[in-house]
Amino acid sequence: MSVAGRKKRIKTKVIGLALRDGHLLAFEVTDDKERLRGVRPLGGSIEYGETREEALRREFREELDTTIEITGEWTVFESLYEKQGEIRHEFLFAAPIRLLDRDIPLDGEATYLEGDGSLCRARWFALEALARGEPKLFPDALLPFLLERP
Repeated sequence: MSVAGRKKRIKTKVIGLALRDGHLLAFEVTDDKERLRGVRPLGGSIEYGETREEALRREFREELDTTIEITGEWTVFESLYEKQGEIRHEFLFAAPIRLLDRDIPLDGEATYLEGDGSLCRARWFALEALARGEPKLFPDALLPFLLERP
């Protein structure tokens, strides 16, 4: 089916906000030529019949082979963006988390395979650098939220 013929739908996703010493754990978002477009916290789609908590725990097991603790309240972000010339629309449930059985050093990284077989790289990004747009943080509404937190 062509892009023009595809039914438009709003996606519902979860992301985990792992923060440590002024850094956010996020994965690199690249374009089709492997150029860095920005970064986004780890997470993914909520599957039918799955709660947001179950989805977030599953995503971290799949991506980093770790369990997590949800350490605070959920926040919802609405995101409208363009990808490959098409407007996308999603709601993201975000929760502060802590990795329980995996330690990624602040100067380290973790690689994992996405469901589509693509290789992803996650690492810690300084909030100061993200505030300067180095690199850009997705979704757009997330940065002001993180900078307002104590």
